[in-house]
Amino acid sequence: MPPFRDPAPKGSLFDRLRGANEPVWLSYVRHDFVRRLAAGTLPEPAFRFYLIQDYLFLVQFARAYALAAYKADTLDDMRQAANSMRVILDDEMNLHVKFCAGWGLTIDDILKVPEAPQCMAYTRFVLEAGNAGDILDLLVALAPCVVGYAEIANRLVADPATRRDGNPYREWIETYAGEDYQQVAAKAVAQLDRLEARRAGSGRFPALVKLFAGASKLEADFWQMGLDAA
Repeated sequence: MPPFRDPAPKGSLFDRLRGANEPVWLSYVRHDFVRRLAAGTLPEPAFRFYLIQDYLFLVQFARAYALAAYKADTLDDMRQAANSMRVILDDEMNLHVKFCAGWGLTIDDILKVPEAPQCMAYTRFVLEAGNAGDILDLLVALAPCVVGYAEIANRLVADPATRRDGNPYREWIETYAGEDYQQVAAKAVAQLDRLEARRAGSGRFPALVKLFAGASKLEADFWQMGLDAA
């Protein structure tokens, strides 16, 4: 099996934010929901509810990137935000619906379910971070999701304890460990570094650490939401 690939190079802003928040970060990337995905023992109702809420999350995720385009101060950052929004709306949401269909969920099934409090809490946290701050604040709040999923999937594919044969969640794991998604995460990490160089001095780091911690905690709550639905 392949060795673990860290999506964030050592010394990158993401790596430093993660290191400054190790306990809450590990509570997210090593959550029991993730462990049960790896073992193939996650109750199917938990995964189905997670899938529904993840689709509803993507709707707000697209709005966050629209806000990032508005907050951008360079054309390159504006284009990256606009492309991310397009990918979510045109590609990811359609793929998500197809994936859900394999779990017996139609788009009507998804849309009739209201957003769970945990979904609302995280998405509104992200949007508020962007509205109150700048593009760096917004993308730091988004980073635990974008880059965290890449790290989680890479850890699972590198772990010999992860169940391969007969694991109903293998496709989910391999999707986020795949090269397409890894490139998404790598671009997000690189953009954070560019923004830090332009917008952040050493005095800003503590506020970014706090923002990253809040987002990571809400990501862990999102996993717990799935478990609680089983």
